[in-house]
Amino acid sequence: MTGPEHDAPKIPDELRELRDSIDNIDAALVHLLAERFKCTKRVGVLKAAYDLPPADPSREAVQIHRLRALATSAKLDPDFAEKFLNFLIAEVIHHHASIPRG
Repeated sequence: MTGPEHDAPKIPDELRELRDSIDNIDAALVHLLAERFKCTKRVGVLKAAYDLPPADPSREAVQIHRLRALATSAKLDPDFAEKFLNFLIAEVIHHHASIPRG
């Protein structure tokens, strides 16, 4: 017998279960990011309405410090967590900068 089903190696049940969990976590992350960007979009609209700058370096510094501490307590590399947050912050600032001021 030949074909993809016959030629593919058997995936252990534990590996399949882990991959299913990873897929579920990835889906949750996408939904969490979508919700986060809904909130940051509203923040950007408020900042534009009050003629506030798109970036808030003091808040960003507090958030980075907070996230690094959370990452450490969660046994996640704090440098990775900071890079991830910096990526999100840069994207949010980019979005905020594109909102008409006034």
